[in-house]
Amino acid sequence: MDSRRTVNVNLVGLSKADYNGSPSTLCQGCGHNSIANQIIQVAYELNIEPHEVIKLSGIGCSSKSPAYFLGRSHGFNSLHGRMPSIATGALMANHTLRAIGVSGDGDTASIGMGQFKHMMRRNVRMVYIVENNGVYGLTKGQFSATADEGQELKYAGSNDLPPIDICMEAIMAGCGFVARSFSGDAKQVRELLKAALSHRGTAVLDIISPCVAFNNHDSSTKSYTYGKDHEEQLHDIGWVAPQEEIVIDEYAPGEMKVVDMHDGSHIQLRKLDEDYDPTDKMGALHRLMWAQEKQEFITGLIYYDGHRENLAEASHLPAAGLASVPAAKLRPSAASLQEIMAGLL
Repeated sequence: MDSRRTVNVNLVGLSKADYNGSPSTLCQGCGHNSIANQIIQVAYELNIEPHEVIKLSGIGCSSKSPAYFLGRSHGFNSLHGRMPSIATGALMANHTLRAIGVSGDGDTASIGMGQFKHMMRRNVRMVYIVENNGVYGLTKGQFSATADEGQELKYAGSNDLPPIDICMEAIMAGCGFVARSFSGDAKQVRELLKAALSHRGTAVLDIISPCVAFNNHDSSTKSYTYGKDHEEQLHDIGWVAPQEEIVIDEYAPGEMKVVDMHDGSHIQLRKLDEDYDPTDKMGALHRLMWAQEKQEFITGLIYYDGHRENLAEASHLPAAGLASVPAAKLRPSAASLQEIMAGLL
């Protein structure tokens, strides 16, 4: 009798274990570990080839996370706040890679804010995850730029400064995919990750990820307790792989319509009079400001615009990427250089 255990593999012949990284060295219960686990699950479900992925990070607890998932992929751990520059260079050289950047609220909203904003402007095609806990956990719990005004911490005292809203900053800088989630909501994190990986430009996921060592008391809006008790989902998130578009005729609010699906099944649609619209830029900003004033914890896809060209498209890069172009095509010939020099005489 064969006692060997059957291992399930996906469409590219890999098991879920093939997407693992090194064992985590973060605190037990850290939300960052949960996010790494969801990345592993999503990569397995989407049949992603690990060698087609580049992981990028800066400095901080969050930036250690890429070591804990997709151990067979490429990776670069950069300087504090400088991950966007490294990502931009890597994806200009080879824009065919899938890029997953992991940053923190300090790495992004403090020292890295300028780089973060310019990445949004350029619309580099990558998933940019902010593991947001409101403190500098690696350096023992000082307030970060996303900490709530008036927040009290045992070792840091009281925070007198207003918080920076990462989602709001991303929208204002031109990002076309902006979402917020909670590390304790595994299903929503997975579905948002799937959608983000299919986006043509920069996709920002601001994931509230409680620091169990320094910022997990009940009054903190970035604690597990607050997240579980106050999370308000803008909508139920689901992601479906792209297929030929199903188009239906216009129908009135309140009317029901039967639609044939790709698999032969049918669904009944009923148009509601009002609902949250993630394509409304001003509406998204207003909703974020309202949530900030009321200390609401809203999650889901906050803003979406799939029409902007990404940096590779706007730069007219070759389909295969610059890294695969022969040197003879990248470098000017000796004759062309001589012609240029002659023109300067």
